[in-house]
Amino acid sequence: MSGQSAVRLAAQLRAKEVSPVEVMRATLAQMEARRDLNAFMATCAERAMEEASAAEAALMRGEEIGPLFGLPFSVKDLTNTSGVVTTQGSALYAANVPAADAVSVARARAAGAILFGKTTTPEFGHKPFTEGPHFGRTLNPHNPGFTCGGSSGGAAAALAAGIGPLALGSDGGGSIRIPAACCGVVGLKATLGAIPHLQVPDLFAANSYVGPMARDIADTRLFFDSLRGPHEGDPYGQAVPPAPRGASPPRVALLMRCGNRLDPVVEAAVAAAMRNAEALGWIIEPIELDFVALEAAFLVILRSAMLARLGAAAARTPEKLDPTLLATIEAGRGYSAADLCDAQFARSACFNAVQAVFARYDLIASPTLSAPPLPVGLDPAGIIEIAGAPSGTIRGAWYPYTYPFNLTGHPALSMPAGWTANGLPIGLQLVGRWHQEDALLDAAAALEATGIAGWRAA
Repeated sequence: MSGQSAVRLAAQLRAKEVSPVEVMRATLAQMEARRDLNAFMATCAERAMEEASAAEAALMRGEEIGPLFGLPFSVKDLTNTSGVVTTQGSALYAANVPAADAVSVARARAAGAILFGKTTTPEFGHKPFTEGPHFGRTLNPHNPGFTCGGSSGGAAAALAAGIGPLALGSDGGGSIRIPAACCGVVGLKATLGAIPHLQVPDLFAANSYVGPMARDIADTRLFFDSLRGPHEGDPYGQAVPPAPRGASPPRVALLMRCGNRLDPVVEAAVAAAMRNAEALGWIIEPIELDFVALEAAFLVILRSAMLARLGAAAARTPEKLDPTLLATIEAGRGYSAADLCDAQFARSACFNAVQAVFARYDLIASPTLSAPPLPVGLDPAGIIEIAGAPSGTIRGAWYPYTYPFNLTGHPALSMPAGWTANGLPIGLQLVGRWHQEDALLDAAAALEATGIAGWRAA
């Protein structure tokens, strides 16, 4: 059952063609077989098997079952899970066992999904490489010499290796979409508030999201439908009227570059995907936005938040923290309150610029990343090379397409769009209007069906 579609498994479970116990046993076996990936911070195999047995008994009694009945799912180790350790990827929280599930986890379990493990993340999700002193390095299943991305790297690596059909990730600057692109799977960062996220300390300035990851669009939609919905505790997660499904054919703004250098292999893959889109009748027009210029503002917001949250711990027990996290915290000390306000002003200006694009277009299409997965061992604060040339620091150079939409709140997904000659995945990002995830997923499914790429067993 390794690599089986969640949609297909759900149908088989409902029809009693397979049992929840069989599915969970196969998932746990695949997880054990791929321990070399180091994709999990913790597992809850015994509890998962008990819940699978209970689910099987309920099915045999004819009880009503949910849309995710019997489906195994993993949760990134930044997200709270009742009774299962949540370490934030850090020695600081090595013994932290939350008393309650996060809203997203509770909704998945209420829909019938069964938690089987917590996936790896860099400490507090602070960088796009899934590695750290508390757990080591998570490997890319397609090639261990290249990063699996981050910070939901364990989730993406597990999916790519066929370990479970569904994963819950989180995204503070691209952290679902970056590893999805690096591992050849699908990841959705929904509209701000569409999936309530109450763990962020500043709910009103939120730019961090939880969201579904899977191996194809249909599975991503299945998972998302159980996670979405208003919550009184999330200021952006209040009830909203249903959004229209979008235009058909859609008008698409193609953002091939946004002030960055672009690897020719990635450009060719995205161009090929857009040719397939044009064959579907989509209207594709190039646009220009300077997202690289937003990097400075994004860093002020990120580093200031890390300083406020972890500055005391860094001063008290620096030996427990990743040196790259310490550097991030220390950099936050150089900003003033006015700098933070200026960064929030830049966030608003970026929102207005993106809204102006959506006044004319239904979707924005772009590469997810400026280059395929980077080699392991790079300094996340250093200068990276793209297409053999020094290209700037990692956020502005490698993922300038992702973090702006954390700031603007628009839904964005990454989907596979091809492979390099040495077998590394390439990602395509599609972005929609606020609360138009259905139209975004419809478009992604139509494009996926043209065969631009798909999950390839790692």
